[in-house]
Amino acid sequence: MEIEDTYAEAFEGYYSRILVTAKSRKWLMHTVNSATAYATSCIGCGCEAGVEGIVEKTKTPDKRLGALVQFWVPAWGKDAVKKLEHEVMNRIGQCVLTAPTTAVWNATQSKEKLPVGKKLGFFGDGHQVERKLYDRNVVIIPRMMGDFIVEKEIGYGTGIMGGNLWFFCESEDAALKVSERAVEAISDVEGVITTFPGGVCASGSKVGSRYDFLYASTNHLFCPSLKCKISDTRVPANVESISEVIINGINEKLVKKAMRSGINAVKNMPGLVKVSAANFGGKLGKYKIHLR
Repeated sequence: MEIEDTYAEAFEGYYSRILVTAKSRKWLMHTVNSATAYATSCIGCGCEAGVEGIVEKTKTPDKRLGALVQFWVPAWGKDAVKKLEHEVMNRIGQCVLTAPTTAVWNATQSKEKLPVGKKLGFFGDGHQVERKLYDRNVVIIPRMMGDFIVEKEIGYGTGIMGGNLWFFCESEDAALKVSERAVEAISDVEGVITTFPGGVCASGSKVGSRYDFLYASTNHLFCPSLKCKISDTRVPANVESISEVIINGINEKLVKKAMRSGINAVKNMPGLVKVSAANFGGKLGKYKIHLR
């Protein structure tokens, strides 16, 4: 297997990390899957989001099963933090508050805070109560299936978006197996998420398009079905599928650790020809994470 002498081009983002708890694993997963839906890429979604991992009952404030969830927006423009707050508010309000037995706890280690719980409290229509619970400042909102507990403030921080790995494979089946194993290894790294369905992106993109109304489009140089149709294809003759795994993490060190874990997990798998990564000549971000 070749590891191409290249780098993943990553960029700065704002993230908020929360802990969702619920009465059972079934309702916990229903809730977090809903809260992280339609949140794969900042190209077309309001935010990027994913489930970082499960937290056992002994390690949560209310001693119920929990899941760590991250929400991300690029740190572009003066309104980026407001955009993050908007997304976190809506996703907690529409997908967690509405789910049976749930509660939300801050899991971001940061001095910067968003008044998410306080604002969500207005849904209580004057019947909401602020209280100290498990040594945390919470808002208790009455609802038909029992009270909803949310911390008054949710933290946010600055992290890294867009760490990535490309797997050049001999077949689609090989690409699926390779990328699935990489995602499984990456999921063991605390502080990172993979935002695409199952952690795998089938549609790597490039900056720009021949159409004025698109600022990103399919990375045609790496589409196997075009390798016999275009003269400048970058797809090797023995490659029929290229899968991508994209990683966001709360710091650069963890993104590097996740990428290393992904490579080490797949390096001896059959059908894998080459590991590479996406970069855009500095058009996207300032972080260069070299594969070698």
